[in-house]
Amino acid sequence: MGADLPDYYFRVRENGAAVFLVDTENRQRRISLDQIAVVNIRNGEVKPHGDYALTQDDIAAIQNWLSERVSLLAHRDVDDILRTVDHMNLTTQWAQSKATDEQLEAITDSVLLAMHDLRTILVRKKADRTLKAQGRMD
Repeated sequence: MGADLPDYYFRVRENGAAVFLVDTENRQRRISLDQIAVVNIRNGEVKPHGDYALTQDDIAAIQNWLSERVSLLAHRDVDDILRTVDHMNLTTQWAQSKATDEQLEAITDSVLLAMHDLRTILVRKKADRTLKAQGRMD
């Protein structure tokens, strides 16, 4: 079983992860996780845990995980938005075909305000990108 396990385990936290060395080569033949560092995704900072000195292999594994994690989170952000578009379409169908007047009254103002806010931001960002592509923006 030890050969199947990775050398490092990353316990995901809100802003990064705690990094552990996976040890299966001990007398009890049990899996041992020894924390070696903490990673902050927002700023890329890696702090060794306690008095542990990170090796080049540790740093390379952490940097690889950090790169993959940032990519995964970016992909999830886009996927979440595309799911939101699907949900908006389902909401439109619900409002058109199933919603009662009371239900529509309960949600209309908050949905319209959220849609207006989103539309305002999207239109401004689209205009900024268009101007930038035309070389008109600094």
